Amino acid sequence: MENPVLIFGAGSLGLTALDLFQRNNVVVYGLLDDNKELHGKEFGEVSVLGETDDDGFLKLIGHKCEAFIAISDARVRKRLVKMLNERRKVQPVNAIHDTATVSVLATIGHGNLIAARVVINPYAEIGQHCIIQSGAVIESQAKLGDYVQVGTGSIVNSGVTIEEGAFIGTGATIIAGITIGKGARIGAGSVVVENVDAGATVFGNPAKKL
Repeated sequence: MENPVLIFGAGSLGLTALDLFQRNNVVVYGLLDDNKELHGKEFGEVSVLGETDDDGFLKLIGHKCEAFIAISDARVRKRLVKMLNERRKVQPVNAIHDTATVSVLATIGHGNLIAARVVINPYAEIGQHCIIQSGAVIESQAKLGDYVQVGTGSIVNSGVTIEEGAFIGTGATIIAGITIGKGARIGAGSVVVENVDAGATVFGNPAKKL
């Protein structure tokens, strides 16, 4: 990546993205966050410059720098992606950790965060603006929709479909061929052995609807 990156979000996910880009020798121009208490704070040589809608910084995107959205709340991510699409005519870049293993036969969209030691196997399909946390495994032919979040150490087995906006908690296991509906939530450590309806929350081993 030739241009520096402007990261939206200076919380834990923003710092993960900062480390990830720096490990890949990508210059981070700065961080933007709506929490005014963070403004001016420095993380190494990178500062929190202002709010996420600060036009003085937004106008740089697409010309002099790229953008990455590191905010876990999917609703906020969607709003910021829409703003970048409409005002700057750009898509956020991917942030892929140097220790992640991503098959050349996998398909990956824009704006995804793929953290340390993630494995994405052949013919897996990752949508756009997903967050795949450290050590997660996405097996062959699994499909993740847009804005999906997969927690640390989770295993998404082959042929699984996870629809838009679903949340998979830390250490969950999704058995092969299962479909997780749009906006569903899977509790940490759960083992999902049957399809989960859109908007449902399930937990346990085997996972049951709450």
